[in-house]
Amino acid sequence: MTDDLELLLRAAARRIPDAPLPSLDDAATTAGLLDVAYATFDSPVGALLLAGTARGLVRIAYLDDGVEAPLRELALRVSPRVLASPRRLDGPRRELEQYFAGRRHEFDLAIDWQLTRGFGRRVLEATAKIPFGGVSTYGRVAAAAGSPRGSRATGNALGANPLPIVVPCHRVLRTGGALGGYTGGLERKRTLLAVEGAQEWSEPGGE
Repeated sequence: MTDDLELLLRAAARRIPDAPLPSLDDAATTAGLLDVAYATFDSPVGALLLAGTARGLVRIAYLDDGVEAPLRELALRVSPRVLASPRRLDGPRRELEQYFAGRRHEFDLAIDWQLTRGFGRRVLEATAKIPFGGVSTYGRVAAAAGSPRGSRATGNALGANPLPIVVPCHRVLRTGGALGGYTGGLERKRTLLAVEGAQEWSEPGGE
């Protein structure tokens, strides 16, 4: 009986393909359990969380307070099926590395806009068209988004930008060239403008 069992086990072993086990994220994808993949990225403006869906990049977050809050936001607003999968964010990480090294002036990434809607989305779409090295103002972006008198609402929409850097809200200034605000803090805004060699901005004055 023992000999028979051993023979059965040996035969079963020969039928098992000689291939590595799938990674956790591959297994989750195959099982339909991965909707949002995320990875972290160390950049010159601090640690970032990058998250993507099947549609494209959905979130970039500054990690000053850790990953818990942005992961909770993704679970609540996109899907609870969130899993670390650095390999799936290789494209965004590579393009960000090139951007900070001065070798990339435009991002060529699919964007998932589902965390934006209405006027806020129009503001961000207008902001995405501001070229590398250029700047605009809250008023001009408001006009491009269809509300010339909506500078304050434009500022609120930019402050809620779910994709900073890639959707370059740091390029939007007050009239007169003052920096205005920035969700990641003004030091980061200065750094990003310096990376791009933007010239048309100044610290004092402007509304």
